[in-house]
Amino acid sequence: MKINIPRPTLYLIILSLLLFIFVLVFSFTVLIPKGKEYRKERITVKKAEKELRRYQDFHNETTTELQDLQKKNRNIIIAFDKVFNQERFEKQYKKYFSSLQLSKLATPVKNDEFLSYEVNTTSQMSSPKSFYDFIEALNKADWIIGVNFPIAFKRDGELIKSSFTMKVYCADQNTTKEK
Repeated sequence: MKINIPRPTLYLIILSLLLFIFVLVFSFTVLIPKGKEYRKERITVKKAEKELRRYQDFHNETTTELQDLQKKNRNIIIAFDKVFNQERFEKQYKKYFSSLQLSKLATPVKNDEFLSYEVNTTSQMSSPKSFYDFIEALNKADWIIGVNFPIAFKRDGELIKSSFTMKVYCADQNTTKEK
């Protein structure tokens, strides 16, 4: 039995067989190893994208929280930037006392970004209620002021003399300008 295949068809079969072998060799030597690397890289990229999304979400939450805190504490932030003025303080709070005198105890203490002044006050008042009104007014002051204990009260006839120490906090102008 003789198979009669025309020559162009034989060439076409041989060429098809060679192309098939080339495709098999190419796929096993190049595509499959690169495909494994591609899958590994794709997994790595997906992990990196997931981590990036997590960090972006954290950044967005933190930014939102910071903006809320800045809105909520705007007066406090502004108060830290104000420079303490002794004459203005005496003028503003003299109405709570018969006499009010401030004397600076020490030079400003540099504490990171803030300067703090220790101020010793001596005052005469008619009743302790005026002192409590003064403390209440300090909460609404233009400065951040902390009244330190002990607060000494002494009765002198009809008047009550008080003596206490305050700490006034304000931002160091040199560090805030650098930022």
